[in-house]
Amino acid sequence: MRLVSVFLMVLMVTSCSNPGSTIQSENAFVSGSGVSLFLDKPDRKTAPKISGPTLTSGEITLDPNRVSVINVWASWCAPCRAEAPVLQDFSIQYPEVQFAGILTRDNLSSAKAFYENFKITYPTFIDDSILLGFSGSLIPNAIPTTLIIDKNGKVAVRISGEVTVAGLRKMLDKVLADA
Repeated sequence: MRLVSVFLMVLMVTSCSNPGSTIQSENAFVSGSGVSLFLDKPDRKTAPKISGPTLTSGEITLDPNRVSVINVWASWCAPCRAEAPVLQDFSIQYPEVQFAGILTRDNLSSAKAFYENFKITYPTFIDDSILLGFSGSLIPNAIPTTLIIDKNGKVAVRISGEVTVAGLRKMLDKVLADA
């Protein structure tokens, strides 16, 4: 029994690391509760076309030639509630950047209540099949996940988990400076 316990502990510890990763360690860091990953330009993959019906704005398409911050969220998600004011504030502080949400695993009435409660002004797409288009790139791997797409339409950053002011600012400023 003790051997099984030791084996399970080793398995758990090693499964948290990514030994096959080729990402340079200076490009990955932990900020608050969100793990951020920045890709250098040669390593970036093209983001999918982000288009479709939204929670409040009808059907829209994001401009692929502008820096975009895409947040994958759900109303039942506690970290999503915690980060909503940060994302809303950033959408005002960075008017040159497109902000959008992608609702996933949620119902529309709860999502609309969340949207109104946090006074979100940027659009949220309600078709989470958009997420399939990120296959082969930095895929959204948690709820919440925030992606930053550069002005060339390529995925530059993934923040898995709740964003922080410092972490989001660092990554967004880095992508904007990349232009």
